[in-house]
Amino acid sequence: MHEGDVLSADGAFDIKEILSLLPHRYPFLLVDKVVACDNQSQIHAVKNITVNEPVFTGHFPENPIFPGVLILEALAQAAGLLGFKITASSPGVNDLYLFAGVDNARFKRQVLPGDTLDLHVTFEKERRGIWVFKGRAEVDGELACSCDIICARREVQ
Repeated sequence: MHEGDVLSADGAFDIKEILSLLPHRYPFLLVDKVVACDNQSQIHAVKNITVNEPVFTGHFPENPIFPGVLILEALAQAAGLLGFKITASSPGVNDLYLFAGVDNARFKRQVLPGDTLDLHVTFEKERRGIWVFKGRAEVDGELACSCDIICARREVQ
């Protein structure tokens, strides 16, 4: 999504649906809710940053900053949710969706306890099981991170 784009609140879903689609669990589930999803190309998800996140005991105890790699992971998880909605599917026992890469990652603002991280992900293309998404993480409308996310679907035995 870009500034000025409007995504309807239709398609919003809660933590129960997120848990049914993503294999991640505490403390590594980084999406709290989906505010809007058009089931075709865009999703707006939210991660609430709280001071009691386990990562803050080591990053950095005297100056807690949410790590950039976890912002990227939160965007990748939102991309995974969008992928399931685009394909109108749910996870299978033999399917695994992997975070295959990230390009053009840029960090513009620190993310701190008390912030609400808005995760905006847009589907770009899919080719032979490789999906490409554009991600933007914002706090109060201010860009915190932007990147291109690459995901891959793999069958596992």
